[in-house]
Amino acid sequence: MTTSSARRKLPIGVQSFAGIIREGYYYVDKTPYIDHLIEQGKYYFLSRPRRFGKSLLLDTLKELFEANEPLFRGLYIHDRWDWQTRHPVIRLGFGDGVMSSRAALDERIQEMLREEAARLGVCLRNNSIAGRFGELIRRTHEHHGERVVVLIDEYDKPILDNITEPDTARELREGLKNLYSVLKDADPHLRFCLLTGVSKFSKVSLFSGLNNLRDITLSSDYGPICGYTDEDVDTVFAPELPGLDRQQIRQWYNGYRWGDERQPSVYNPFDVLLLFQEREFRPYWFESATPSFLVKLLAERGLYTPRLEAMETEASLLGRFDVDDIATEALLFQTGYLTIHKVEQPITGYWLYTLGYPNREVESSLNQALLPALGLPRSGRETLTLFRALQAHDLKALETHLKSLFASLPHDWYRNNPIAQYEGHYASVFYSHLAALGLLIRVEDSTHMGRVDMALDFNGHIYLFEFKVVEQLPEGRALQQIKDKGYADKYQGQGKAIHLIGVEFSSEQRQIVAFEVETL
Repeated sequence: MTTSSARRKLPIGVQSFAGIIREGYYYVDKTPYIDHLIEQGKYYFLSRPRRFGKSLLLDTLKELFEANEPLFRGLYIHDRWDWQTRHPVIRLGFGDGVMSSRAALDERIQEMLREEAARLGVCLRNNSIAGRFGELIRRTHEHHGERVVVLIDEYDKPILDNITEPDTARELREGLKNLYSVLKDADPHLRFCLLTGVSKFSKVSLFSGLNNLRDITLSSDYGPICGYTDEDVDTVFAPELPGLDRQQIRQWYNGYRWGDERQPSVYNPFDVLLLFQEREFRPYWFESATPSFLVKLLAERGLYTPRLEAMETEASLLGRFDVDDIATEALLFQTGYLTIHKVEQPITGYWLYTLGYPNREVESSLNQALLPALGLPRSGRETLTLFRALQAHDLKALETHLKSLFASLPHDWYRNNPIAQYEGHYASVFYSHLAALGLLIRVEDSTHMGRVDMALDFNGHIYLFEFKVVEQLPEGRALQQIKDKGYADKYQGQGKAIHLIGVEFSSEQRQIVAFEVETL
C-alpha cells in the first residue's frame, strides 16, 4: 500500500464505492480480502459493530460482480478479476426506518422485492414473500444468463430495533427467517451470498436449514475486512496526520480485534474520519448512538464494572444472541463495547476468549453512561471535581470528594442492586467514576506477588488502590496488603511518584471509613 501525499475528501457517511472512487475520496483497498473471500467459498455471514463499513463492503462487492472495471483500476483485485462476466446482483437492506410490527416488515420486504425485480428486468407472479424472493432469484438467473449474487445489509436491524419488546422481536425474527430460508433451496441459481449485521443470531433461530453459511466474524483471514489498520492510517491517511498526536490516535480509537493477537487491530472508520475532520479527540462513535438498552440490561444483571476490562468467556457465549437468550458477553462484544484481547485453547477444541475495552473512547464513554446505573448523578460536576483533585495531586481533596460521592448514593440503589452489599459495588463506583474521565487505568494489574485492585497513571503520578469491605470500623488491611505484597515493585524506575492508597468501605455505614496514603 502506497503512502498518499495529497489530501483528499473524507468519506464521512459515504457508502457508495463508485462515489468514493469517482469523486476523489480517500479509500482503503479492501479488495485483497474480497478476492480471498470469493475464491474460498460462496455463502458467508459477517458481524461487525455499527458504522464499521459493512455497507461499503457490500457496495464494493456489488460493483465488482457487475464488472464495473474502471472503478477498480489501481486496486489489488483489478488484474485478478474476469471483467468479461457480469453477474446480476440482488441487494436487500434493512438500514432505513424502524419496523415495529410483522406487517410493517412484510410490507418493506415486498417493496424491496418489487424494486429489485424492476431494476433487474424480471416479472414476479407469486404473492408470498418466500415465493417472490425465490422467484426473483430464479428468474434473474434465467433472464441474465449468469448466476445471481445476493447481498443483504443490516439483516438483523428489525429485531434489534425491537429487542426490548420480546413479543414484537419474535414476530420480526420469524418474518426474517421466512425470507432467509429461501436461500437454502436457491443454490443452483446463486454465485455468491453475503449477509452482514451487528449481531450474530443462532442458525437455529434465524437461518434454519442454511447450514452452508460460513460465519467469518472470528476468522483470522478476515479480521481487518472492515475498519482501518495502523498501516492504513499511516499510509492512506498520511496527509491528515500532521498536527495530531499519533500515539493518542491509537489509544483513543484503535484496538478492535476479532481474533487472536496475531491479527492487526483496527480502528472504527467513523472515529478516524471525524477526528481528521474536527481535529479534536472526542467520542464520535459512542455519541452517535446511546446504548440505553445495554445500560439497562447490565444494571438488571448486577453491575461489576471493573470486570468489563478483562471478561473471560467461552466461544459459544460470544455467539449466543437471541430474543430469549442474550448473553452479556455476546451483547457487549457484538455491539462493539468490548473486543477480543486474548485467545487461548487450554485443551483441544475448547476456546477461551478474554474480552476488554477496545480503546480509551469506549472505556471512558461507556463508564460515563453507566454512572446512573451505579447510583451516581449524570451531571458533570462530580467528574470535574475529581479531575481537579487529580490534576492538583491533592489526595486530601480526593478523599473528601470520594466520601461525599458515596454518601450521596440513594438508599434505593442499595436495596435494588444485586451487588450492593459486596466489594464489587464499591469498586464499581470507584472505577467507573475514574474511568469516565478517560484516564489510563489498569484493573487487577498483575505483579509478581498478585494483583493490585486498580492502578491509575496520570500526570506524572502512579496511584495504586486496594479495596476492602469491613464491618464498620477501619482495619488498615487494604494499605498493608499493598505493602506486604510489594505491588509497587513493577512500577519503580519509571521516574514517577508512586502512591499506595488503601480504601476501606463499611458495609454497615455504606461509606469510606479509611483512606490511607503512603508515598514512596
